[in-house]
Amino acid sequence: QVQLVESGGGLVQPGGSLSLSCAGSGKIAPIAKMGWYRQAPGKQRELVARVTPSGRTTYADSVKGRFTISIDNAKNTVYLQMNSLKIEDTAVYYCNAFTYSTIDYWGQGTQVIVSS
Repeated sequence: QVQLVESGGGLVQPGGSLSLSCAGSGKIAPIAKMGWYRQAPGKQRELVARVTPSGRTTYADSVKGRFTISIDNAKNTVYLQMNSLKIEDTAVYYCNAFTYSTIDYWGQGTQVIVSS
């Protein structure tokens, strides 16, 4: 059974930093890209950042220059370093793995709260 397990969410003050990680386990087909999405209350889930095994990255405009995504291919693990956090970054963050066989895997979500 394939699982994506996220860790690292929590409460932080505006301007602070948090790191998220997501480890894939089980028989995962070759991965085309891994990424992070987020969903704030009353809003649709949106892409935050994604990365390919070769290291090519894509970021939402709202997080460019503040967030950094990276991948460890050997461990099927993706990381998200979040700096200069803003109140509007508050959301549940979901890890995603998309395989070359077009299967989507999702983590259970981890809460990030940015508040003073």
